[in-house]
Amino acid sequence: MIMQHTPMPRVAAASAIGTILEWYDFALYNAMSGLVFNKIFFPSFDPLVGTLLSFLTYGVGMVARPVGGIICGRLGDMIGRRPMLIATVSTMGATTALVGLLPSYNDIGVLAPILLVLLRFVQGIMLGGEWAGAVLLSVEHGSAKRRGLNASWTQCGTPGGTLLATAALALTTAVTSNDTFIAWAWRIPFLASVVLIFYGVWLRARVDETPQFSMLKAKDEIARAPIMEVLRVHWRRVLMGCSIKFGPDAVGALMFVFTLTYLNQVVMVDRSLALSAVSIGSAANLVTIPLFGSLSDRFGRRRVYLVGIAFAIAYTWLLFRLLDTAIPIVIILAVVIGLVIHASLWGTQASFITEQFPTRLRYSGSSLSYTLAGILAAATPAVLVALQSHFGASWGPASYVVFLLVVTGMAIIFGTTKPVDDEI
Repeated sequence: MIMQHTPMPRVAAASAIGTILEWYDFALYNAMSGLVFNKIFFPSFDPLVGTLLSFLTYGVGMVARPVGGIICGRLGDMIGRRPMLIATVSTMGATTALVGLLPSYNDIGVLAPILLVLLRFVQGIMLGGEWAGAVLLSVEHGSAKRRGLNASWTQCGTPGGTLLATAALALTTAVTSNDTFIAWAWRIPFLASVVLIFYGVWLRARVDETPQFSMLKAKDEIARAPIMEVLRVHWRRVLMGCSIKFGPDAVGALMFVFTLTYLNQVVMVDRSLALSAVSIGSAANLVTIPLFGSLSDRFGRRRVYLVGIAFAIAYTWLLFRLLDTAIPIVIILAVVIGLVIHASLWGTQASFITEQFPTRLRYSGSSLSYTLAGILAAATPAVLVALQSHFGASWGPASYVVFLLVVTGMAIIFGTTKPVDDEI
């Protein structure tokens, strides 16, 4: 019998804190890309091109994730989940804070965007090892019958971090003028992440190593070359893990990132309305993620996922029609519905991926799946902006999102999705 060492509420909080910090940075960066960074780091380009370059700079961090997935995944399967999670949350939090200290292009020239890229790369390495370890912290502390619910706590970090970021942005913009915000006040939300760093390290230091990994270590069954073993024995499941992410990541990029740019630069609504819509939608997303995680325990990951895919495909075409009305209540409702549909995928995704691998290889396998798929996710905001710019119509970005949803749906229908039987 596996004994639970740490109370589950504490485990859930420790699991979610890293993802909260990750998405706090993600939401801040992508909001700033269209509002500030295109002016202070890429001032020689027109606003849309500057926004595109800002998104591509963020993509550098996403491309670095597989490096982190390999390094942290290997160490996580060899020395444990807990020490890696303390290292990842402290390092990636520090890089977020340092973005708030970067000089502008006008201050140091081309060195400014170079330093920004460097910080994104270092952060990307740490993020590459964060997600899988955070999910395993809750999954391996909890009951196998509640893996969907337990894994979903990590996924709650996405709307949780977005809510914190949009609240920080809203507060900062409310108390400063537009010129002041662009001049220096945009730095405040990044510097405020220091609070999350200290809280995250303190919280994770108070969580025990997972019982499943501890038993592996006691039996001396730790994988000696986990990455090589995953690629040799479970490569099909790595591909499945990647495919499972394509569609949900596209919907997330559409709802959390592109919506802000689209409303601000195409529909031309007030920035505060766009931020409010995403904030309210994020709250709905946060509440419904555990619900869908729990439903996947009851009805199965595959069934819940496919229903979510079908709804997402249908709704993507309708979303832009609702946004184009420029009616505040319609815009808010449109974003809320979209993010509830996203929750049906996001709340199921973590358990779906981690169950593809046995305990001794779970950190490496899950990290590889998550980070390799993340390369495509990194490009998605920039692709959506580019498609909107090229075609001048919303059917361009909508078609791209639907294509990735179809790829995910086909992979689930025809691929190997049965969980790996684990002896522990």
